[in-house]
Amino acid sequence: MQLEFLGTGSGQPSKFRNVTSIALRLLEERNAVWLFDVGEATQHQILKTTLRPRKVEKIFISHLHGDHIFGLPGFLSSRSFQGANRNEPLTIYGPKGVQDFVKTALRVSETRLTYPVHYVETTSGIIFDDDTFTVEALPLKHRIETWGYRVTEKDHPGELQVDKLQAAHIPAGPIYGQLKAGKQVTLPDGRIINGQDFIGQAQKGRIITFILDTRPNDNSLQLAHNADVLVHESTYGSSPEENKMAKAHGHSTSLNAAKTAIQSHVGTLLLTHLSARYIGPQVNQLIHDVRDVFPNTRVVRDFDIIEIPFKKVGNDTK
Repeated sequence: MQLEFLGTGSGQPSKFRNVTSIALRLLEERNAVWLFDVGEATQHQILKTTLRPRKVEKIFISHLHGDHIFGLPGFLSSRSFQGANRNEPLTIYGPKGVQDFVKTALRVSETRLTYPVHYVETTSGIIFDDDTFTVEALPLKHRIETWGYRVTEKDHPGELQVDKLQAAHIPAGPIYGQLKAGKQVTLPDGRIINGQDFIGQAQKGRIITFILDTRPNDNSLQLAHNADVLVHESTYGSSPEENKMAKAHGHSTSLNAAKTAIQSHVGTLLLTHLSARYIGPQVNQLIHDVRDVFPNTRVVRDFDIIEIPFKKVGNDTK
């Protein structure tokens, strides 16, 4: 599981940062990619990566400001040109209006997709759930309707402890498959073996939270609770003047994000959605402002890839 940042700026593209889009790479987990927001020129950014548009199966839109959705029509169209077919559908989750935006853009441009697109209007609670992942959404506080998303991976079953089986002189073969399934089996020598006795501890699934464009609020804390990684907007730094601008425009400062991270007991804080004013040493200042509050903080750049490892078995969450 990896996060790849396709755009980390806010408002408009700059020389150093494109507008917001984040790819959650789930190639090992489900041979798929999920996108979180699709700012202008996201498809151009993808060309500079190893991502394949046909692998994108879900898109989650936080809100309908242009720097988060203007790349949608172009991406969907290019996915057709690159061979996506009826067996490669795509689902878009987002606020009321995202379906109208996409369908209008496709209609007036006479664009016909070669694959089905399904639309799910985001509501509070669980909006997706299957055998591998659950996605929960809650409303945030921005100037328009905005949603945060919490992606929770289902726990992985414990591994079969082969060394323990060998020590018990249990011969290898089809019986190992039955034991791995937790079944009780009878050996040729008459011993009755319970598979549960030879399965290791289950591996806790990982949690990633996306908080993009919001003032500080309680729902952010709920979505981020015990997350392994919190991706949080940091449009402004933490000086008094910047704090006033953040409040006026419905955004967060780097310090707001750090406080959310520490109150929610997250593992890693990734700051994104930076104003174009922050370049060079000013980016380092954002880190300096918050590391005393939440040390495990990083300001991400376009094309950064962040690996999300499993927690070590036996670690307690707070």
